[in-house]
Amino acid sequence: MPDEKFAAILERVRKAATRRILFLPHAVRQMSKPERLISAVEVRSVIDEKGEVIEDYPDDVRGHSCLILGTGEEGRPIHVVCSSKDEFLAIITAYVPSADECDKDWKTRISR
Repeated sequence: MPDEKFAAILERVRKAATRRILFLPHAVRQMSKPERLISAVEVRSVIDEKGEVIEDYPDDVRGHSCLILGTGEEGRPIHVVCSSKDEFLAIITAYVPSADECDKDWKTRISR
């Protein structure tokens, strides 16, 4: 069962996404890299239906943000960092996590 705090964050994210989604320039650059090619549809899928909050960043300089794990096309894992605002959801970045940096669950970072 998801953590109640994370469930509340995901609810805020999804509510903000119904208003508007704004892809910040960094997100667009990361999503457009040839080895990633993450579509806006995949990001929306992670936010709307398949995602779970795995990290919370309440003190982020861009405003309270979180890391959501979900799956994209063909089941590939996708991490989306976003920040919910009153009038929109800001997508800060989106990327395919590296097996060298994450545990098999794609939720836990590997310390080196």
